[in-house]
Amino acid sequence: MKSVLVLLSLLALPVMAAEPTLYGRYENIKLPEIGGETLKAKMDTGALTASLSAKDIETFTRDGENWVRFRLATKGASNKVYEHKIARISKIKSRADEADEEGGVSEVTKRPVVELEMCLGSVKRTVEVNLTDRSSFNYPLLIGAKALREFGAAVNPARRFTADKPDC
Repeated sequence: MKSVLVLLSLLALPVMAAEPTLYGRYENIKLPEIGGETLKAKMDTGALTASLSAKDIETFTRDGENWVRFRLATKGASNKVYEHKIARISKIKSRADEADEEGGVSEVTKRPVVELEMCLGSVKRTVEVNLTDRSSFNYPLLIGAKALREFGAAVNPARRFTADKPDC
């Protein structure tokens, strides 16, 4: 009985989470599976998922599974075609303007989501990334809240490029 009480008291102790690593609003991230490309990324706590700038996005079936082929849509990117198994399809709602809050119709786009290895500083994680053309944005890679959690990251928006060069 005493051992049960000791066990119960141990279960009641608060669990101490590891301190998050503090990163800047912008960081360099290496994508080992995408030709080892290092991209400038925006760390965005307001976005849920990560997004990678891609073009010529085409879904297809291979051995009964859904796959996607694409090219990077980044400055100076090669014309190399990448193929990855699709983890899922995400539905992204975007409002055309503020009138949508008054009952207008939101636009829903479907994006293929792939799992990619990412290297941030010396930390490597596999992260879900949706593919979309971000070539009109300053940063070809957006790291959302889910990916930030994977990296155990917190973001200081006043800082930039605080992590060492990606080295995984």
